[in-house]
Amino acid sequence: MLDINHLDTFYGKAQALWNISLSVDKGEIVALVGSNGAGKTTLLNTICGLLHPASGSISFLGERIDGLTPHAIVELGISHVPEGGRVFTSMTVRENLEMGAYTYHAWKRKDETIKQVYQVFPVLKERERQLARTLSGGEQQMLAVGRGLMSRPKLCLFDEPSYGLSPILVAEVFRVIKSLREQGITILLVEQNVRQTLEVADRACVLENGRVEVEGACDRLLTSDYVRKAYLGL
Repeated sequence: MLDINHLDTFYGKAQALWNISLSVDKGEIVALVGSNGAGKTTLLNTICGLLHPASGSISFLGERIDGLTPHAIVELGISHVPEGGRVFTSMTVRENLEMGAYTYHAWKRKDETIKQVYQVFPVLKERERQLARTLSGGEQQMLAVGRGLMSRPKLCLFDEPSYGLSPILVAEVFRVIKSLREQGITILLVEQNVRQTLEVADRACVLENGRVEVEGACDRLLTSDYVRKAYLGL
């Protein structure tokens, strides 16, 4: 579904990603793990068009997207849930969700999609008319995920969806991620909660200093000496 080849990305004159290559197959959960500053968010921002690579290519469903605008990439079926959620605090819960359905095909089915989002996150139905700024941090994160689903994506990019949440809500976020895969949505997941991420994902890439250091099936990485020492404290 997603194919990234020899990607280099810069911030100004500073190189942030070096020769990144990875793929995501339909129906998979693929994880990107690594320390702060490793390049995980930069990679997601490059995929969704907020940054343009200096070299290399990104293809989605066989079509090159590395030169497209962010809204054109959303139209093709990629949704990005950024770190921290970034909801529209002066809008209601429902208005936030509707903002996620701004593409033509998504807007025609927005009422149907909102019902589906409310099934995943019943608390958002209860808070439908509340301003987003009155929600708790966990509820705002649920709203951000729900808004990302409103474009009816084929591929979801999640950036630190469990950041700042209580252990109970972290477990809920990972439950939702697994349920989305069961609904046919493919997921590229950035997370610092390495153990839970490797337990829910199919494959993972470990990024360090803008480079892929280790990649493979998650069950293998969970027993890797490198991953255990660097990320699991074992």
